[in-house]
Amino acid sequence: MKKILVSIIALAAFTVSCDDFIEKEERGTQTLENYFQTAQECENYANELTQRLLLAKDWWTLTAPRVTNEMSTDDAWMGNTGQDSGAHRPCSQYLITPDNMGDMNSIYTAHFYTIQSANIGLEKMANSPISDAQRNQYMGESLFVRAYCYYELVNLFGGVPLYTKSLGTGDLNLQRSSAADVYAQIEADLKEAASRLESAPVKRDGRINKWAAYALLARVTLFQEKWADAKLYSNKVITEGPFQLEADFLNIWNVNNHNGIESILEAQSSSVQDKSLGAALPTLAGARGEDKKNFPSNDAQDVLDGWGWCMPTSDLENAYLSENDEIRRKSTITKWGEPAYGDETLNPTHKFSLNDNKSGRICRKYYIPIATRRALDKKDGHLPLNIPLIRLAEMYLTRAEANYHTGGDALADINIIRARVQLTPKTGISGPTLLRQIYKERRLELAFEGLRLFDIRREKDPTTGKPVIESLMGPNGTFVQYNLNSTDPYETTNTRESQDKGINFNPAKNLLWPIPQLEIDLSGGLITQNPGY
Repeated sequence: MKKILVSIIALAAFTVSCDDFIEKEERGTQTLENYFQTAQECENYANELTQRLLLAKDWWTLTAPRVTNEMSTDDAWMGNTGQDSGAHRPCSQYLITPDNMGDMNSIYTAHFYTIQSANIGLEKMANSPISDAQRNQYMGESLFVRAYCYYELVNLFGGVPLYTKSLGTGDLNLQRSSAADVYAQIEADLKEAASRLESAPVKRDGRINKWAAYALLARVTLFQEKWADAKLYSNKVITEGPFQLEADFLNIWNVNNHNGIESILEAQSSSVQDKSLGAALPTLAGARGEDKKNFPSNDAQDVLDGWGWCMPTSDLENAYLSENDEIRRKSTITKWGEPAYGDETLNPTHKFSLNDNKSGRICRKYYIPIATRRALDKKDGHLPLNIPLIRLAEMYLTRAEANYHTGGDALADINIIRARVQLTPKTGISGPTLLRQIYKERRLELAFEGLRLFDIRREKDPTTGKPVIESLMGPNGTFVQYNLNSTDPYETTNTRESQDKGINFNPAKNLLWPIPQLEIDLSGGLITQNPGY
């Protein structure tokens, strides 16, 4: 008598032993006991783990909280002032409580679901009758997935329950591990993943490979201020990996350039719309209130009305303007009435509803060009834009920051990044000025790519030694004061999203989000809350 396996991944999150479920006679049905017997089954399982990690086609579970994290920084407003903002407001306005998490609940739950599934897959694949090469490939991918889940969890919530074996219903009451222990497991998983994936061919098809593992190692060691390790791994990706910087910055997010030469890992999408395989992000963060009369064609097929969340701030735009950085500015921000960069002929004055848009700006990185819109079979919110998660430019900036702290040539790396967008090299700067410039280059280069909140929480202000976010947010924060005194014609005329964004930030608690109260309750109080909540 064995448990019927209706969905391998779905059941994997909860399945542990026959005693935990009603037993039914197996009649030719796949179960966890007879699955993982072929390479195809193992590949399917690893593919599903990767899909669950990225979930590009799903707007709510992971995409929404990742976008909400952007809204919690100086880069983005919530933006949509025409709909209820309850899912985004708690984080964006620093009003979050354990009982009012908005959409931050879902990323916590989803990642532990995936971690449990990864643990089961790793245990089963270790004994699967497949070749060593196949075993290494699929176990390496699974280890990376588990590491990435924990990377996001530890940066959002701090130390969380840590487990690397499949759990039964009697094993779920785990206490929190320290952030240091979680990071140690992340590093161990990524090193093993890289080792297992060492001989696997690198294909530009979105599969996880050893370079993704080394690149994430570079990121997580940087976040821990392990400068020598961050330099080691970022340099390895730069000098040994098969990647190059895109000659044209705009091409990084091009709908026709999936898995390009700079991309180390991307969330995959597809234009096969009847399968709903496209990405939800371009709709979630697309311009709200487009109208055919605003396009030269006056054709409804050119309209792709988005939901209008996560709109760029004028503060971010000013950061580009302060460097005369027109290429990255126009590739990142389109202001109301300006041509869509790279799509000037078909969209020479991109306009949308200012009544529903706080900032009069949209994120150009998420934009779907008119020619692509015309080729769509339907416009159901799933669009053919891959979402870059790790790319080579980040490795240069990681090496620059690591070099700064280890006495290396940090200027050389940031100047490589600046040269790509036709900016003059920085010379003759050192000390705090150089460190601030490295931070600034990360902001300008990687805006809306999921790193800003983590960066301003971890980066240290060279003057005060405190996290950068403390100088930006709160009643006296420079970003808050900028907004309160702003004369921006868009942001200050649409006050349905409060102009005092960030004023509620409290450094005693808001360097992390709270643990969802439901998780604490389910643990019987074994899981403790973050300080201040």
